[in-house]
Amino acid sequence: MTMKPLKLLMLGAITLSVMVSCKSTAIISTPISNIDNTPVKFNELSEKEAQTWGHLDLVKDTIPGMSVDKAYDEIIKNRKGKKVIVAVIDSGIDIDHEDLDDVVWTNNDEIPNNGKDDDNNGFIDDIHGWNFLGDTYDEQMELTRILASGDTSHPQYAEAQAEHQKDWQKYSGLKAQYDQIIKQVNISDQAIAKHLGKDVYSKDEVLSIKTNDKMLQQHVSVIKQTYGFGFESVTEAKEALNNDLSQISDYVNFYLNKDFKGRKTGDDLNDITQTNYGNGNVKHSEKGESHGTHVAGIIAAERNNGKGVNGVANNVEIMAIRAVPNGDEYDKDIALAIRYAVDNGASIINGSFGKYYATNTQWVKDAIIYAGKNDVLIVHAAGNEGLDIDKKLNFPNDYNANGGELNDAFLSVGATEPKYGAEMIAGYSNYGKKNVDVFAPGSKIYSTFPENEYKAIGGTSMASPAVAGIAALIRSYYPKLTAPQVKQIIMDSGLPLKPKVVVGGDTNNVKPFADLSKSAKLVNAYNALILANKVSKN
Repeated sequence: MTMKPLKLLMLGAITLSVMVSCKSTAIISTPISNIDNTPVKFNELSEKEAQTWGHLDLVKDTIPGMSVDKAYDEIIKNRKGKKVIVAVIDSGIDIDHEDLDDVVWTNNDEIPNNGKDDDNNGFIDDIHGWNFLGDTYDEQMELTRILASGDTSHPQYAEAQAEHQKDWQKYSGLKAQYDQIIKQVNISDQAIAKHLGKDVYSKDEVLSIKTNDKMLQQHVSVIKQTYGFGFESVTEAKEALNNDLSQISDYVNFYLNKDFKGRKTGDDLNDITQTNYGNGNVKHSEKGESHGTHVAGIIAAERNNGKGVNGVANNVEIMAIRAVPNGDEYDKDIALAIRYAVDNGASIINGSFGKYYATNTQWVKDAIIYAGKNDVLIVHAAGNEGLDIDKKLNFPNDYNANGGELNDAFLSVGATEPKYGAEMIAGYSNYGKKNVDVFAPGSKIYSTFPENEYKAIGGTSMASPAVAGIAALIRSYYPKLTAPQVKQIIMDSGLPLKPKVVVGGDTNNVKPFADLSKSAKLVNAYNALILANKVSKN
């Protein structure tokens, strides 16, 4: 499932009781010993800072970004690098977006729309990548598929059954409550609009209403509660409520619905050798399918074109691979997507998806091993449940049964907030001293959305492409470095920060930042390029 933290914004707010290059010798890496003497930024971020914080520098800007701007200003400058293909395995990508259309990978060995496999790679008309989902968008979660299969011998069957029962009660209950809350807000909105004689009214107008009418008093109370959550208009509050309800409804209608059939590709899910399914349309199926477009922009949105945002990496071509539905991905699709990326020239793969149940894990593990053998680095989001994934594995992963790793070319990434100190780790971010490698900016990340739009969203889904972008910079300017070397450089060159941080959003769970990942570091593009230069010379 694409990794987006669910935000239940309003539940409880409106209670039902209310009726409802310079040469490397000239470059000095960040002085680690001085970091904790850096003043913490207490002021709210400016609009520009909010839209670029992941690229800023902790020492210079007092914002814990990745020093991307500093890397371009002081190291990259006007240097020419090598083109790097980064495969984005995700939902569909708007390859016609104004900030992405010039960075999309094109398969020059394939003749567009002739219905032939011109390059004999097994995929017909794969001009910009491949769509393993075909016309599929909505899907079940893997735990639901396990139960629907009736295979009680599945090693996770009992666990899936217990979690499904708990989640079904939770989300069906939430849906009923949200339905009532939204209905009451709409009724109150209409009543106040009628009282004021206008469809659109201000917060001040509501607060100034004086009446002895008990019903109108209740309607005013309902709308006032929406303002209590920081909304400046009832329209804004209704949009937030409906967005929450949409996510909740996905759980009830698709994710947890054992009778739902989302697959439309006609392939045999139990046959990994059957690969002739899907199509070459890598775009989003609807405007709301935005995750892949946002991820692609973080990596490679066209830099300095006067539009939208700057991606982390220049010299990048995005290979679009649509394999992640609105629900849990299939292991077959992910395994084949990884192999497609490797076989068609990608040197980095970003995977901003994950799940906690799996049926054909070996297919994916074999693909991860295949990528490593072919010098391809996989960068993967750690997950958004605030869990220690040393204790509860998420999939895919490079965990080996003997406790080691499948290979040394798989990098797992946790997410941080734009504030240095105790609240630096995103409350939703998974962590793990063994199974998370690094942390990177992931919250409130401003990037591309379908149809030439831009929005800020958060998740480890956003932290992973930030790191994939740094990996692309290293592979562009130091192309002789191997995937394992690139991974190690990113881990070794990060900032080893000292604060104790709140973990999993639980203020009673405070740990040293260093205990949450294998590297104990926050990634840093500036330092990574300095170290890459040194390693490349050796």
